Amino acid sequence: MTMRIGVVTFPGSLDDGDAARAARIAGAESVRLWHGDADLHGVDAVVLPGGFSYGDYLRCGAIARFAPVMESIIDAARGGLPVLGICNGFQVLCEAHLLPGALTRNQHLHFRNRDQWLRVEATNTAWTNRFTAGQEILIPVKNGEGCFVADQKTLDGLEAEGRVIARYIRGNPNGSQRDIAGITNEAGNVVGIMPHPEHAVEALTGPSLDGLGFFTSVLQALAGASADGQLAGGQQR
Repeated sequence: MTMRIGVVTFPGSLDDGDAARAARIAGAESVRLWHGDADLHGVDAVVLPGGFSYGDYLRCGAIARFAPVMESIIDAARGGLPVLGICNGFQVLCEAHLLPGALTRNQHLHFRNRDQWLRVEATNTAWTNRFTAGQEILIPVKNGEGCFVADQKTLDGLEAEGRVIARYIRGNPNGSQRDIAGITNEAGNVVGIMPHPEHAVEALTGPSLDGLGFFTSVLQALAGASADGQLAGGQQR
């Protein structure tokens, strides 16, 4: 059974096509979801792609968080649906309170666009299970408001619970606290990451193929959940 990964398009999204292509390369069927449509069309996972939803005139992700599709995604995520937010998608997840903290203006006030090394910290999530802890990966980063911030209690909690999924290494491009590049929720089904794994899935266009692991990870997680459901209930969900 081919898993279906939905990719949301907001006004201003510019990496939705790349995310859909990455899902297909990983072996999934990509399903385009429109921000104004609350129907998730039976997808098995969702990607909130990078871009500039609604122009981000108020605050990154603050308006997109109230899109009809987000109400459905919030409910489904709380029920276990795997959701990946990339760059602006990460910002939307924080604004929707599916992830803690916030993304603010880069500390140096400059836009950064470069290939960035990350160290994978947590591999027990729906989106990182194909990596190994401590693995170093190279994927592009491109943001002007990618600085992850949170209060000390939240940061300590993320560290103690193993919910930092990736950190910047060999330089921090935006000043994120504790070099945090990505985090997960308590259940491990919702992940936000600032760099762009969808731009590192093909040798022709990416600096590596390292980004593909995020998409193959969710297929692995879904396959495992499907198998568990079959064993428990006698039939596939």
